[in-house]
Amino acid sequence: MQRTRTVTVEKGGETKVYNQGAIQHNAAVVEYTRTCSAVFSGMGAGVLGLTALYGFGFYFIAMFGMWLILIAKAGANYQRYFTSRKAILLNGFFGSLFTYILCWTFAYGMVHVY
Repeated sequence: MQRTRTVTVEKGGETKVYNQGAIQHNAAVVEYTRTCSAVFSGMGAGVLGLTALYGFGFYFIAMFGMWLILIAKAGANYQRYFTSRKAILLNGFFGSLFTYILCWTFAYGMVHVY
């Protein structure tokens, strides 16, 4: 049997209890989703031939879009699944940037260089 720890947070006199296992699972799902999104958007940017700041802008637009999709999926009660909206936006944001750059340069090289 797996034991899970709970975390209590007091804000404004209100106590909230979070299941640590559920928080870790939700963060892992967001990380996986962000990585897959970085791969597909990087390939798209490479095929489209985006370079320099246009390519990085495409990444930021794609990640912001993914954040909006996750917020919409969680609904109005996102507090049940995540501690804050900021955590959804910034969790693994720069880690998936390297995956994006790898796929972006690979696709650009395969389509436009060779």
